[in-house]
Amino acid sequence: MEYNLADLFESIVDTVPDREALVYADHPGTGAERRLTYAELDRAANRLAHHLSDHGIGPGDHVGMHLYNGVAYLQAVYACLKIRAVPVNVNYRYVEEELVYLYRDADLVALVFDAEFTDRVAAALPHTPKLRHLIRVGTPPAGAPEPHLPPVPLAEAEAAGSPARGFGPRSADDQIIIYTGGTTGMPKGVMWRHKDIFFSGMGGGAPTGEPVKRPHELAERVAAGGEGIVFFPTPPLMHGTSTLTAFIAFHFGQKVVLHRKYVPEEVLRTIAREKVTSVSLVGDAMLRPLVDALGGPLKGTDCSSLFSVSSSGAILSETVRAQFSALVPNVMLLNNFGSSESGFNGTATDDSGPDRGFRLRVNSRMAVVDPATHELAPAGEVGRLALRGHVPLGYYNDPKKTAETFFEAHGDRWVLLGDMATVDDEGIVTVLGRGSQCINSGGEKVYPEEVEQALKAHPDVYDALVAGVPDERWGNRVAAVVQLRDGSGPLDLDGIQTHCRTRLAGYKIPRAVVFTDHIQRSPSGKADYRWAKAVAAGEREGAGGREG
Repeated sequence: MEYNLADLFESIVDTVPDREALVYADHPGTGAERRLTYAELDRAANRLAHHLSDHGIGPGDHVGMHLYNGVAYLQAVYACLKIRAVPVNVNYRYVEEELVYLYRDADLVALVFDAEFTDRVAAALPHTPKLRHLIRVGTPPAGAPEPHLPPVPLAEAEAAGSPARGFGPRSADDQIIIYTGGTTGMPKGVMWRHKDIFFSGMGGGAPTGEPVKRPHELAERVAAGGEGIVFFPTPPLMHGTSTLTAFIAFHFGQKVVLHRKYVPEEVLRTIAREKVTSVSLVGDAMLRPLVDALGGPLKGTDCSSLFSVSSSGAILSETVRAQFSALVPNVMLLNNFGSSESGFNGTATDDSGPDRGFRLRVNSRMAVVDPATHELAPAGEVGRLALRGHVPLGYYNDPKKTAETFFEAHGDRWVLLGDMATVDDEGIVTVLGRGSQCINSGGEKVYPEEVEQALKAHPDVYDALVAGVPDERWGNRVAAVVQLRDGSGPLDLDGIQTHCRTRLAGYKIPRAVVFTDHIQRSPSGKADYRWAKAVAAGEREGAGGREG
């Protein structure tokens, strides 16, 4: 047995076969939840794995997951891992042109997709000649055009496949690919070996403790422990964080709860019904609706089982954290830091905030480096965050970007992350923001995330994004796109600037603001900076704007 994700999962199944592994609610609260034990999930994955193998899908072949959250997503991922195929996430928001790019760039030979996306798959398929096998989940909408390659219904594929294992040996070098990006450029496929992502993205079997020292130890820990931890990854599984959270839960021998889509009121009802202990989400865009529901129509919902709520991919603001804590005391609110290229890297310190920045206690494999020389940056100097050790192999089909992002130094292999940061004498890292979004205004560097944190501390601001727009004098000026709270009082540029002056240096204060009815984000809550920049520059319609 190696550090192979399928091997590790099967070792857990053999240890606690009758323990509940997965609860899925397509329509929460209706009593139609689907519940699978570890043995049942294993058999479902085996059936699909044998079907794929019978249709010529094997080691190294790439299989797309074009799916909403559900049993089928995790079943298909494990089916691929069992036959040493490579699962590839597909962003279900993509339209035809974007899907053609991803299907082709990833060299997909098979696709598992939700019936709701039948028309998009049918439109993209003629442009993706390597894609030769389709598996469809559910019934397509009436009148949807059928792909010229007939899809196999998932139920039919399951019925044809054996529930037994009978698979050959696997390797820790087998791969999983996580496609990332799309808000600042075309998506890139991050290639991970199983062993590397197990330790960097899944904590090596103990995200907050000592990683296992040998593969068999994972099941031994499960056998020695109990159950009762319930993980609820609420963002889409097609974004890597939620899938990694599910893997972590399975490696503990615990239960995962899934909803097809994020509906705040249903999330709260499920927390109460399933006695959820750990919720993961992305930023204020997902936590704030829970706060609104708990303070309104679902006031008094039993959240006593909750132990932690963690955010990855976007920072929880001080304002929303305080509002949630007032409604649900004694719950740890964690701002976690990580990426598709690095896995999980650290959690924000308690004193993080608009005044001090996003401060991290990082693991020993992370450092701040000079992006040009790759030398460690002195304390206080701005550099790029970098990770060494268990890092990805690179970007699939992109040797140029791989060479720019991955390097060898000090006897280790490193990956350069997109975030700029400083490190102090105590080793605390302050994350400034994405270098690609940095605004250069008259030679001063402004990181949008810092300004956004200050904006969202205003009681009338529901959400905000910040971007740079052209300025004849300064090159760029800071502009904010702001969504106000329903029923809030009037707010204008002067009010925004007055508020920000107590928290930000003068050159960071927004010089223009556009008020909009809705901030556009990805399904997981991540910022869409291309949209924000276009709205701030007046290239897309907003509700109204002012400059100063």
